[in-house]
Amino acid sequence: MILKELRISRHISQEQLAQMSGLNVRTIQRIESGHNASVESLKCLAAALDVDVTTLNQERFMIDKSTNEWQKLPLFLKIWFWLNFLQVRPARNTAKRAEIISHIAGFIFCSVGLVNEAALAGGLIMLALAYFYSLLKWQGDKYGIWYEPDAA
Repeated sequence: MILKELRISRHISQEQLAQMSGLNVRTIQRIESGHNASVESLKCLAAALDVDVTTLNQERFMIDKSTNEWQKLPLFLKIWFWLNFLQVRPARNTAKRAEIISHIAGFIFCSVGLVNEAALAGGLIMLALAYFYSLLKWQGDKYGIWYEPDAA
């Protein structure tokens, strides 16, 4: 079932979806974790997400690389997909973590760069990489590509 993917692509929390559908948050959590849902629950969720009940019963969303949607993606997002071949879609928190680490390392290297020219160059490269990850996150949000691993 693709309930979680639909909810995340619309930037809706489980609590918001529960309020919109009139269901309990725990019910939504159970459905997202793979438990069967009643027909009434599926109808409520479908109405809240403005989709058909049959859409909710589909398997996980995967981009078909032969479609126009795949062709519209920027090249660096396509590369990101291929580099993350172990996942269906890349995780947003991975890009966020890389952005934060790149910023911290870039600022540290730039600070050391006051006495060492090579460190300054490395710091500038790290900051550029951090801004690349910012761009990646922005584009990923725009196209709704992120994979959100289930909370354990």
